[in-house]
Amino acid sequence: MPKQRRITVMLGGPSAEREVSLRSGAAIARALRSRGHEVSELDPVPGQWTLPAGTDAVFLALHGTYGEDGTVQEELDRLGVPYTGCGAEASRIAFDKARTKAICVAGGVPMARSRVFHEADAAWPPGWEPPVVLKPVRQGSSVGLRFVDRTEDFPAALADSLQHGSEVMMEERIIGRETTVGILGDWALPIVEVRPKAGAYDYTNKYTAGRTEYLCPAPFDAAVTAAIQSASLAAFRAVGGRDYGRVDVMVRAGGQPVVLEVNTLPGMTETSLLPKAAAAAGIDFDGLCDRMLELALQRQTT
Repeated sequence: MPKQRRITVMLGGPSAEREVSLRSGAAIARALRSRGHEVSELDPVPGQWTLPAGTDAVFLALHGTYGEDGTVQEELDRLGVPYTGCGAEASRIAFDKARTKAICVAGGVPMARSRVFHEADAAWPPGWEPPVVLKPVRQGSSVGLRFVDRTEDFPAALADSLQHGSEVMMEERIIGRETTVGILGDWALPIVEVRPKAGAYDYTNKYTAGRTEYLCPAPFDAAVTAAIQSASLAAFRAVGGRDYGRVDVMVRAGGQPVVLEVNTLPGMTETSLLPKAAAAAGIDFDGLCDRMLELALQRQTT
């Protein structure tokens, strides 16, 4: 068993994903205690928190704004305390879907066609046909995600999505199979295919047990599997990712992967996808959390 450490799990926080974050953090804390670590839990109020004395490392379970957008990472960098997951700059980039897309496209990563809107009264753009997907540029966990199948539904969907942020990205809706690829170190984990039992993979289907079927390893042939994993690693590296993350990928009928987004602090709840992928690779939940922690601690000694 690795050396016992004093770990602070940051969970909860101020974002729209607070409830998911609390669940992730509680599961991580249980796992780390089972591995012999001394664990404190901290629900931070921005600008008002302090770490428990003697904290060796922070395990970040803060999804959404503040925790996933580089803010808390910058604060921990100033304190000189190692923390799990991506650094501040990679977090800022990956949390911004427009920046992620620009960087990935420049790096040759296959991405969906898109454009960004700022105004709720924007007109349907020329040269586009439905179906499309609307998503806030800086949110996660499918917060504000809207599907538009008819142009006449666009104004209401855009106004609704803009309630979750000042910018909304419209993407072509890729028709195909929905997958996600966990990244651990330099390794693309087995692919998870996501099959909602009804409707789209929205917030409800994502976080309600039994609403979605997950296949892992996903049933693709070797060539398609390699293409999906390669595109995922390329996207993660393009944004400067480190340690671990998760990349969401649609797969067209012909087997071509299309990267949707990069998640730098993926969920760690009972329905989360990174733990499913790790389990398929022979890594149980407690072992996964310990490995994530060790990746952070290694930076303390290098």
